[in-house]
Amino acid sequence: MYFKISNPMDYRIALYIRLSKEDETEGPSGSVTNQKSLLLDFAKTHNLYVYDIYIDDGWSGTNFDRPDFNRMITDIESGNVNMVITKDLSRLGRDYILTGYYMEKYFPEHSVRYISLLDGVDTGIDSSANDITPFRAIMNDMYAKDISKKIKSVKHDKQHKGLFIGGKASYGYKLHPTEKNTIIIDEEAAKIVRYIFKLALDGVSCRQIAVDLNNKGIPTPAMYANISLTRKGPYSGQWSSEKISDMLQNEMYIGNMVQGKSVKVSYKSTKTVKQPRDKWIIVEDTHEPLIDKETFFKVQELIRSRNHTRNRTYDFLFKGLIYCHECGYPLAVINRKNAAGENVLYFVCRTYQRFTKSGKCTCHSIKESTVTEAVLDKIRRICGKYAQREELVSIAKKVVSKSQNRDRTEEEIQELENKITTITTNLDKMYMDRLNGILTESDFERIYLRLREERSALEIRINEMNQMKKFNIKSDEIAEKMVNQFSNSSYTNRELLVSLVERIELTKNKEVIIKFRFKEPENITA
Repeated sequence: MYFKISNPMDYRIALYIRLSKEDETEGPSGSVTNQKSLLLDFAKTHNLYVYDIYIDDGWSGTNFDRPDFNRMITDIESGNVNMVITKDLSRLGRDYILTGYYMEKYFPEHSVRYISLLDGVDTGIDSSANDITPFRAIMNDMYAKDISKKIKSVKHDKQHKGLFIGGKASYGYKLHPTEKNTIIIDEEAAKIVRYIFKLALDGVSCRQIAVDLNNKGIPTPAMYANISLTRKGPYSGQWSSEKISDMLQNEMYIGNMVQGKSVKVSYKSTKTVKQPRDKWIIVEDTHEPLIDKETFFKVQELIRSRNHTRNRTYDFLFKGLIYCHECGYPLAVINRKNAAGENVLYFVCRTYQRFTKSGKCTCHSIKESTVTEAVLDKIRRICGKYAQREELVSIAKKVVSKSQNRDRTEEEIQELENKITTITTNLDKMYMDRLNGILTESDFERIYLRLREERSALEIRINEMNQMKKFNIKSDEIAEKMVNQFSNSSYTNRELLVSLVERIELTKNKEVIIKFRFKEPENITA
């Protein structure tokens, strides 16, 4: 197609080139060298000033987060570029949604003229070729999807044959130097794997094994493989009980090829999701084992035997909102007996708890009740500043005057009685579950107390409503009572508190920092 550029001196050109592995099937004409030659010839023929050449070699067209593409966008936004030229539309991208966004929205908004040479697209003129551009983008997208399916099919076929298709072998193995899709034992790392299984067989817990490895300064699998982590936290470079547990349950160590643990959510995304175990691809006896099967399955039995002791959960008002101020991780909750033999919950830093000798953080130990009371005290003072009692009573009077009628009272009493019946039935079932060993003693006590409190509150409410019906209490008295009840109970209503508090942090000096979901009023001290 003939491109008419009447004012070449007005343009600062970006020549954009992209090539991915799937594009190499198009032949040598699609190579970086040939694209560059074609674009430079066009610029020279039309006397265009080339500001820069942007090349993304080895990048998929479905991914727009490419190094040189981003550099080109930066130059556009800096005003250095106002024309973009590509060999064809697929060089810009194969995702029809994002390709359309750049052509029809981003480039026009930034006064950028876009030209695709082989497609005859030129946004600087009215042309029928521009009209069918969206369809070309869709076809490019379909091509990318089809290529993705074919690649996925080939990979699945290799996985089912027991061929290794990953980039890094499991710790203890390495890629064969000459045979593709094959792994062999890495003796240096294998010694550590065998040592871990020996400790586990001796009854040492995963956490104790992790502590032992950290104390001996043994590099983690990531450090050993020289993997650079994009997001580093206090656990970086440290063995953890979770990592040890994963290794002890990895069938790769008994010679079974285990793949397909996760899959990409889409051919356009790099995000992956974990697959349930029944969807893993496991092929037995594909490579030399590190651990004999007898040892491996004995370790599995030991791990399963300890599982029932680890399901301890504790309920407290601000559960899920308490974090360590220094390392940013959620605080752990432990139960300790006091001098009177009573159970007392304490917050401790999980990072310190797991890596005590590494000096990663500090203990932060403090009673759960102390933190809860400090937060509630702050909330009471804030609510006291916002909500005046006189205003609450006035609102309550209006509500009572509108809703107070005998029919509604009868209906509400019936609803409350139905709830009480349901709770009583649940209590009876819980008792039988406790007798049959389905429910532990601690869980029974915790749930029983909560349900009993709910039932008592419902019974009190029914009694109040019966009294109201019997003695025809005045609306003013009801309003006063409602405000008193709200003032006394609202600060223990978890749903209300969670809507107010976003995050609570505890410093190493045991200072409580509260981050609210609203702008905090002035003159409220911590």
